[in-house]
Amino acid sequence: MNTNLFSSSIIFSSTKSKRRSIISVPTILVTCYYNGQISRSETDVKYEGSETVIEPLEVPVECTFQQLIDMIYLKTTIDKRRFKLVLICKYPLRSGKKFQPYPVRDDSSVRKMLDLVNTPTIEEIELYIKVVRVKAQLNQSVGGHADIFVRDNYNVAQFDYGCGPSSGPVPDTGPNGDDEDSADEERNDEYGEDVDDECDGDDGDVEVDRHASFFRAFNQVLENEQGIYVSAQAPSCDVSNHPDDETLDEPSPVAYHLPLTPQFQHVENLDNVVASCWTPWVQPTTGNSSGEFVIGQVFNSKSDLQEAAKIYSIKAHQEYVVIASSKKLLVLRCKKAEECHCPWKLRAMVVKDTSLFVINKYTGPHTCVNPYLNRDHHQLDSQLVSTHIKALIQAQFTLSTAAIQASVMEKWGYQISYKKALDGKHKAIRQLFGDFSQSYTELSRLFLGIEQANPGCAVVWKTCETNMPNTEIFQRVFWSFKPSIEGFQHCRPVMSIDGTHLYGKYKGKLLIAMGCDGNNQLFPLAFAITEGENTDSWGWFLACIRNQVTQRAGICVISDRHPRIMAAMVDPHLGWATPFAYHRICMRHFASNFMTRFKDKILKNLVCRAALASTERKFKKHMNTIGRINSKALQWLEAVPFQLWALSHDGGRRYGLMTTNISEVFNSVLKGARSLPVTALVQLTFFRLNSYFVVRREVGANRLASSEQFTPYVDAQIQGRVVKAGSMEIVLYDHVKGLFHVKSRSGRTHRVNLHEKTCTCVKTLIYGFPCSHIISACQHRCVDFRLFVEGYYTTKSYYDTWAPLFHPIFNEDEWPLYDGTVIVPPESMRRFGSGRPKSTRLHNEMDVREGKTLITCELCKQLGHNRRSCKNRNQVQ
Repeated sequence: MNTNLFSSSIIFSSTKSKRRSIISVPTILVTCYYNGQISRSETDVKYEGSETVIEPLEVPVECTFQQLIDMIYLKTTIDKRRFKLVLICKYPLRSGKKFQPYPVRDDSSVRKMLDLVNTPTIEEIELYIKVVRVKAQLNQSVGGHADIFVRDNYNVAQFDYGCGPSSGPVPDTGPNGDDEDSADEERNDEYGEDVDDECDGDDGDVEVDRHASFFRAFNQVLENEQGIYVSAQAPSCDVSNHPDDETLDEPSPVAYHLPLTPQFQHVENLDNVVASCWTPWVQPTTGNSSGEFVIGQVFNSKSDLQEAAKIYSIKAHQEYVVIASSKKLLVLRCKKAEECHCPWKLRAMVVKDTSLFVINKYTGPHTCVNPYLNRDHHQLDSQLVSTHIKALIQAQFTLSTAAIQASVMEKWGYQISYKKALDGKHKAIRQLFGDFSQSYTELSRLFLGIEQANPGCAVVWKTCETNMPNTEIFQRVFWSFKPSIEGFQHCRPVMSIDGTHLYGKYKGKLLIAMGCDGNNQLFPLAFAITEGENTDSWGWFLACIRNQVTQRAGICVISDRHPRIMAAMVDPHLGWATPFAYHRICMRHFASNFMTRFKDKILKNLVCRAALASTERKFKKHMNTIGRINSKALQWLEAVPFQLWALSHDGGRRYGLMTTNISEVFNSVLKGARSLPVTALVQLTFFRLNSYFVVRREVGANRLASSEQFTPYVDAQIQGRVVKAGSMEIVLYDHVKGLFHVKSRSGRTHRVNLHEKTCTCVKTLIYGFPCSHIISACQHRCVDFRLFVEGYYTTKSYYDTWAPLFHPIFNEDEWPLYDGTVIVPPESMRRFGSGRPKSTRLHNEMDVREGKTLITCELCKQLGHNRRSCKNRNQVQ
């Protein structure tokens, strides 16, 4: 017991003989805070503000709530007629190390606050005061509801309304709200007829409205995000010779799109977004002004009534149990009715021939108190969480589970579990975007709707037969939109391919193919959902691209060193073997494979330098250095053909693109959608591609109107090289063939042949626009160096790349009817078990962020482990 908080006060009382007696009343010191604001975290509650006033208040031990309010008004001199007070106490949890806000609203809560004096860990009792302006009371209807007065005698002409959109009018049915039919139904239910043992917990499934269009729901979500990932003003991102060491799971902002939307960016005030305006306590002018339910109150459905009862219990910090629940009856009772003799009980029945539910018996409010503060609430289940976060998911469907927990804490002051938050998110996704299993069946019709508005789209299915008639099992689907097929003809002949995991109810892989436009920006080309990454699936995906998307010869395909991709690229029957196409390896993945094998960061950096070297002289220099440090590392590098990973041996096929960043970046854009049903994923690719085309088409049109000849990326590169060319020394050898000897400021000399458009630095061949040496020679002979820029970099090609149009999809009821076989998902791909799916990502050294300090072993001096887990421990000792 903290005796410092106890004190005594002197009270003078008058007697009939006009004498005064002195009575000593024990008091408890309470520190009051006002003129600030309450800030809450997961572990603490604080009162902040530059004008915060702190007043000590001696509260009698037997003080009532009304006496406490009067004392505060007197102490703080707050105008009682204009402002009302909301009292919040800083209350400890069981551990004593964490605190939560505890509302002080009646005599029992005052006693509970004063009992904190017996808590050893409490140095002072903190009472936070929130001053709320009293609103003027108007004698008129509010929000379309008439004034309601609860009388002892009802008649049929009187109506009682609920609150907001979940309620409606219904005639009262007698003094107790019962009629003969309702009484008969109740008697049948009490004997167990037509009564379901329904629970309000997390075990129930979410009811999905079959008439609700998942397409409209997803389109509404995308309207908020249209154009978020596209920046018309952002500078181009150079993905050629600067490998990104950041983890690709959380990409840094690049020029392909704006940064991912931060959590709650679209939701500044959660209370305004998730407004439960139909709850009894929000509108004091409707129903009972004390915030209680009233007899005769009507709700549109049983689910609305259940939700209202849950929120009422959460607000009151009380819990109830379900006594009876059926399609026609709902009876609730206080959870502590037997223990504390609490009279709270609610009984509601369906209105005959309607779906409305009316409260015909109600006893309230609660008279029980909780023995301690709970971190969670039984009525705060995943179904209520899903209703609360639905607006948040609509604003940002990549909302994390931790953000959902924080939102619930902000709304109701309870810390729900990770599993409950995740279940609520899944139910909200199901309500917004449809069922995962049903989405495979609806995918065929969705593609028909897309092709109806955008003829020429390529869709290829692969299914397996079943024993069921007119039913096939989904295996793969490939799709590419007509604007992508047309626009790729004007892109550089480079394509990046990659695969990523799906995290929904069903496993699978999303395969993507990305091109690169003349402004060094990604160009989404083709997509596929497959059962996994194997030789057959990658070969099928590449064959679909060759048959349905492009037949261009000499395309350079950049990928990681996945063995299934390597096998598919050399298959002569697929159309991607040399010379029809050229396969190249992502430098970043190649260096990561090297690092995994040799565990040496210095050697890894040398490998990257060798891969980025533009000339064979520089390449050999770095390779010799690697050989002197580790001969086995050199042998490992020499076993891989140099043209696959070294820029100096590439022959200008990859246009300086050394990594698969263009596909990895788009993977990050789709990261949130990979946990949605497949129909939502396909729609996201459609709307996201349209946003790319709209913004970049406008950029290209503006540059054409301003007579800009090249893209911003090439303009910036050439301007830098023109400045560099002005300081070079030039010697002419043959004016007919245009042979020059160019010497840079560093003393390095290069041979230039303007007739053949070559330079010994090889950069013109690698990138497709002139190097500084050729620009210097052109200036010497008054030759237009713009003739050395390839046509892919012109503004005309850039505009033609993004000129094709996406057309809006028709409403779902206007789509063509699908008369094909029913496609169902394979049970082998279904994820069993609840909770967060286990990550299937293969982590390696690329997942380590730059700047993060790694553990260094004290024995072998290697990174990534300590001396206890060192494999060479015995050898070193």
